[in-house]
Order: sequence, then structure tokens, then C-alpha cells
Amino acid sequence: MEAILVDCVQKSLCHFMHSNAIFLSHRLCAEFPSETNLQLLAGCYLQSNQAHSAYHILKGTQMAQSRYLFAISCFQMDLLNEAEAALCPANDPNAEVPNGSAGHHLLGLIYRYTDRRKTAIHHFKQALLMDPLMWAAYEELCILGAAEEATAFFGEAAALSIQKQYLNCSTSPKLHSSSADCNLVDTRHCVSEDTSPRQSKLKQGQKDPGNHHGAPILGGTSGQPVSSGLSNISFYNTPSPMVTQLSGVAPPPLCRNVQPNGSNMSMQSAENSPRSTVNSTIQAPRRKFVDEGKFRKISGRLFSDSGPRRSLRLSGDASVNANPNTTAVSGNGTSYTSKHLGGSKLSSMAFRSVTFRKGQSWANENIGEGIHNDILDDSRLNITSTSSSLPTIEDKSYELDAANIPVGGQVLSGSEVTTGASEILTLLRVLGEGFRLACLYRCQDALETYLKLPYKHYNTGWVLSQVGKVYCEFDYLEADRAFGLARQITPYNLEAMDVYSTVLYHLKEDMKLSYLAQELVHSDRLAPQSWCAMGNCYSLQKDHETALKTFQRAVQLNPRFAYAHTLCGHEYVALEDFENGIRCYQSALRVDARHYNAWYGLGMVYLRQEKFEFSEHHFQMAFQINPRSSVILSYLGTALHALKRSEEALVVMEKAILADKKNPVPMYQKANILMSLEKFDEALEVLEELKEYAPRESSVYALMGRIYKRRNMHERAMLHYGIALDLKPSATDAAAIKAAIEKLHVPDEMDDNL
Repeated sequence: MEAILVDCVQKSLCHFMHSNAIFLSHRLCAEFPSETNLQLLAGCYLQSNQAHSAYHILKGTQMAQSRYLFAISCFQMDLLNEAEAALCPANDPNAEVPNGSAGHHLLGLIYRYTDRRKTAIHHFKQALLMDPLMWAAYEELCILGAAEEATAFFGEAAALSIQKQYLNCSTSPKLHSSSADCNLVDTRHCVSEDTSPRQSKLKQGQKDPGNHHGAPILGGTSGQPVSSGLSNISFYNTPSPMVTQLSGVAPPPLCRNVQPNGSNMSMQSAENSPRSTVNSTIQAPRRKFVDEGKFRKISGRLFSDSGPRRSLRLSGDASVNANPNTTAVSGNGTSYTSKHLGGSKLSSMAFRSVTFRKGQSWANENIGEGIHNDILDDSRLNITSTSSSLPTIEDKSYELDAANIPVGGQVLSGSEVTTGASEILTLLRVLGEGFRLACLYRCQDALETYLKLPYKHYNTGWVLSQVGKVYCEFDYLEADRAFGLARQITPYNLEAMDVYSTVLYHLKEDMKLSYLAQELVHSDRLAPQSWCAMGNCYSLQKDHETALKTFQRAVQLNPRFAYAHTLCGHEYVALEDFENGIRCYQSALRVDARHYNAWYGLGMVYLRQEKFEFSEHHFQMAFQINPRSSVILSYLGTALHALKRSEEALVVMEKAILADKKNPVPMYQKANILMSLEKFDEALEVLEELKEYAPRESSVYALMGRIYKRRNMHERAMLHYGIALDLKPSATDAAAIKAAIEKLHVPDEMDDNL
């Protein structure tokens, strides 16, 4: 009777009949009370996203698997101290962490969210040592900025580790049973980073510890037969409600993400679990992105900005060239010609080959007609391959050659396992290195690394979303195209769609942004990305109060979504509620200390409040995280200039100009500093050069007018003030320019306000 009940519960879970599984598990525990059967019951509740029930069922249990499930329940309920105590009991400090790599990954998440970075890094590395295919652990290391090069984790040692795992499995009597794998009911869904009351939906912004190479997640009495019909269970992924054919374009069949098949969940990477790069990530997601805003004199009142900066928004409204021939807008708000994708429109059914760099193709020649099944070629990837060390590996693992190893419902020989492990690790090296470089904001290096992927992997939603996030740092049009391809290939995926909405915000694509927001909300109303997109839509319409409410909704859905906190801060600042804005930025940093746009947001608030020491400190923190940002450097120089450290400010401005020669903000600020040092000729030279990049920016001409006034060249000053007014500046700026014209003949020493 017990074995039949266990089998029925497993079948119900496989068919997502959670209520039936829970009912039968209760009958099982009533008839055969044991801790193993309690694990099965708790697992059923976790599968149905009822962590509170699993928490009460497992509280006080002692078995390793019970402690692991209890820790998952605590993590979902945001009871991190109890989760840590379950995995590392105080009365037994030498006890092993349950479930091996999955347990260490869960511990790493707990330590990360309790602000113990070094310990978190240790456990993530330990998880990777125990299971080299634990992608989620490597991803966390990248987000924390502590990841070594991908070859260190996915090299020869990793291949040997995988072979040993399968060699041990092949000699284990459990794996000779056709039904043993059926006991491994995956609970990757069980750990959610959303601790809100509405946990009934898996969100893309979550990461899952999963159950990797550990004990069976759902127990039954040992040796109980389980139906062999479960041996081909695919990875459980609860779909979110989606309207039919949202985009109107069927994703190319060869580009769809294929679920791993087979019952051996130990071969499944954590990459398969639903996630977003939030924090995350490229992190939230991690993630970006400072806004240089208009050319304004910040410390003075003449050209003060009429609105706050959005640290994730590099629009630079007034600094964008208004020339109708402009074909691209860079991430720094400057004009570019789209040199990669050209002006041709993408076909709705096929993506044409797009040259990114010298002969390399960004999108496949014709996805609609099929994709070449490219095999990872190490000479093309320019990455050290484990194939060169295969003779050594074969010498050390000669036992594998003669062994028949059951993997994913198939029986593989030792050489097939060796080859498969090598191919997987070669792929992970490219993906891992690209993701690591993106988290370090080495954008060009990251793009070049992603381009080394075969087309069939490059043209997937996850990779294209990562490419879009990288482009979002410096070129919004290219980011828009990358995200657009990702949406066509995987319209159901919410990966980095919050960042995509920000790209459309900067491009002022209000129609596209509105359509994206509606699609995302229809796809998944319980995903924070959906409400971030909706909030950006309202913010673009200057409805900051409604935008704030939608961003707060995103925070409620996932309190660990750092970008949602930052966007709330932007809206508070737009409403001039600086106190609450500072609180939101600090909340974002508690979630992700490397979320540099929150540091930038704090710097901008203190700059507006004329707390220049605080402002400089926060800009320095943002600069340490992203030292290649021209925008951060320009505002750091502005803060230094306000602190009367003009020489240092000039050095920083030079670095900002070199970081992005097309970014007009540091050039404008450099001219402003030179004017304050009475180096008028040098300042005018900089402004003349700046006019080439921003010919319709009134602030440039206004500053030139001030310089000519200081040199007592009143006619030239009047000419440039007039040009500034003709360019239709904002009402505040226009009033300041008119006041300057009225005081044109007033000596400088009598006019401190100009």
C-alpha cells in the first residue's frame, strides 16, 4: 500500500496535479507516519508554492533532506536566520551541508542577502567545485563581482569531476534500478526570491537553488518501487498565463529553448530554472545606467535642470542631436549612425544576416529557413579546449570506457560521457566569460565573447537579452534591436524586459513602450519586470505618481528586485521627495551592493542638495563598480569642481571625454571649469568643438555668452544669448537667459548670480 501511494503521488506531481498529490500524501502520512513520508508531503506543498505549509510540516525534523526542504521553505518566507540554522545546525558545526552543491548554493544566497559577501562567495565556489554544471552559482559570483575567468571553473578539473560523478553513479546499485530516478522530483521551483505574500507565481526575476546531485528531494521509503513510466520526466516549468501569440510572429522552431529531457535531474543546469538577470545581472540587472541629462549648470542656478536625473536613463533629452538625418541615439544621449544593423527593417518571419564586426554575423542568415547546427569549434572560439587534455582524462578515467552509464533515460558509454562533458563545458566557458565581462561592464569584450557562440546558441532569448543589456550601456538603438530579436524568438520570456523598457523610454518610443508593457502584463501580471515596464510608460508621460505606484507594485512582488527599488527612487526624486528617494536607493543597495545606478542616484540627490562631499563619495562608489562610464566620470568631476578642486575635476573630465568622445556632458563641464579658472580661450575652443556634436543645445550658447560677457565682448555675448533663446530652452532656462541679458552691462563683481 505504501509503495502504491508513493507511486501515485509521484505520478500526480509529474502531471502537475498538486491537489491530488497533497491529498494522497496526507493519506500516506496518516497510514505510514515517517519523516521520509513527511518529506514527500512537504515537497508537494513546495511544488504548489505553499511554503508556509511545508515550513510547519518540517519544523523540528532532523534528516538532512528534511533540513534542506525546511531551509527552502524558510528562504521563500524570508526567514533567513532559520534557513541558515537548518542547513548549519549550531549543535553540530561539523555536519555536512545537505544536498551537496544545491545546499551550498542555497547557503550562498542566504549569506548574500544577509550581507556576508565573503562567506557567500565561498559557498558559491564550493557549489561549483561539487557540481561544475551549477551555472546559477557562477552567475551569482559574477553578480557579486567575484568570479574568476570561466576557464577556472569549466576547465579540465570540471571535466574530471563530471566523469567521477557518473563513474560513481554507474557503480551505484541505485542507478541500476529503472525506477530510481523517478524519486528525484525536482524542486528548483521551491526556492523563490520573492518573499511577498503572492508567491503563487514563479517570477522571471528569481533564482532557484535547485536540487543538484543530492538526495532525492521527495522521499518515500527506501527501496520502494516506483513506476518506470516516470523515467522521461522533463524539467518542471510552470508556465505563466499568456495571451495567444502576443507578438504576432511565431518563434523560429529551431530557436526555441528546449527543455532538458530525462529523469536524471543531476544533469540539469540551474540555468534552466526561470530567472531574470536582476539583480541582478547584466543583474539587475542589474542594472544601469546613469543619465547625464541636459546640459545644465548644477551648482549654479542659471541652467539648473528642471527635473531630476534617472540613473538608469541616459537619454540626455536636450543633448540629442535634433538633426533629422540622425539615425541613432547612443546610450550617452549622443548621435550615432547605426553602423551595425543599417536601416533595413527586420522581416517578421526571418532575420537577415547582420554584420556586427568584420565578417561576424549577429543574427542567423535566415532563422525562418533553419539554423545550421554549428558545433563549437575551439579554433573559432579562441578558447582553451579540454580536448587537448583528453588523453590525460582518458588515462585517469579508463574505467568509464567499459561502463554503461544511465543518463537521462539513455545508456551512454564512458567515451560518450567524456565527449558530452567536454562539449558542455566548452559552451559554458563562452557563456560564462561573456556574462562575467558584462557584469564587470567590459562591454566590448563581452560582445566579442558572445559572438564566439554558435548561431543556434547566440540566437536564443537569453543570449540576445544579455547582448541587449550590454548595448544598453552605450548604444540604445543597438540594444533595441537586440531586445527586439529576443522578443521575436522567445515572446514568453521576461528576461531583462525591464531594461528593454528603459531603452524604449530613452528613445522616446512611447507607442512601442506602451505595447511592450501591455504584452508583459498580459503574459505575467505577477512578474516585477511587467510592472517596471508599465511604470516606465507612465513616467515617459510625466505621470510620476502613477509610475511610482506601479514601481511599488514591482517591489511588492519581489522585494529582492534591486532595479524596482531604484526606479521608485527616481520617481520620488522627480516628485522632489528626496528623503524617500534616498531610502529607495539604499534599499536597492541592500539587495545588490554593486547596483551602481543606485549609488549614482544617491550622488545626484546630494548634488542637488548641495551636499558635495556626500555627492562625491557616492559618485566614487559608482565609479569603482563601473570605471568605464563616461557619465559617472562627468558627474564626479562636477562634484569635485563644486568642492573647489578644479584641477582634479579637469583630470576627471579628460578621462570622461576619452571614455566616450561623443558624450557631450564632460565637454560642457570641462568648459565650465575652464571658465571658472579664467581660461577663456581654452573654454571657447572646447565649446566650439561641442557645437559640432550638439548644435541645437541652448546651454552651449548660453555658456559662450557668459564667457564673452566676462571678456567684455558684449556684442558677441548678446549674439549667443539670442541664439540660445531661439533654440527654445525650457521656461526656467529661458528666464535665466533673459535675466543675464538684462544684466549684460553689469560688472561681474556686482553680479554674483550669473
